[in-house]
Amino acid sequence: MNRPHHFNLLARVLHWAMAIAILSMLFVGAGMVVSLQYRDQLLALHRPLGIAILLLAIVRLVNRLTRPIPALPADLPAIQKFAAHASHWLLYGLMLAMPLIGWAMLSAGGYPIPLVGGVHLPAILPHSPVIYGWLRPLHGVLAYVLFFTILGHLGAALFHAWVRRDEVFGQMAEGEPK
Repeated sequence: MNRPHHFNLLARVLHWAMAIAILSMLFVGAGMVVSLQYRDQLLALHRPLGIAILLLAIVRLVNRLTRPIPALPADLPAIQKFAAHASHWLLYGLMLAMPLIGWAMLSAGGYPIPLVGGVHLPAILPHSPVIYGWLRPLHGVLAYVLFFTILGHLGAALFHAWVRRDEVFGQMAEGEPK
């Protein structure tokens, strides 16, 4: 299989845009939990940003499944290759699951789901305090899983950039050489 040396432009743009959006979302979500004064404003930002992340994650997943990706270094230990692949699929799963669980949670709680300009999302679950009671803590726990997975991803990227000094970091940070 003829693999590219770098991720395609769409993959790189989505990666960095979603990195900013997801980190922002984690801070907004944490702020909603600890701030009564700004909770409404943060919640008004949290919902549309979550839906934007969901839509971008779908585009990103389709791009990932339809375009070849660079190979990992041949000398990378098998356990590190496994960890790289597993953590990437975990990140994709969380990028899809977190907004869907948030949407389902609000639906089950009977809350309206306003986005912007008077647009509301339809409920995806019936009103159910029991389901809401399961989804609310799940959304929070998965936020921690996402945060720690991102830390691991960042640590691995920096390991490749600063310790191994191989091409892995540049595959996402740089375009194809001219």
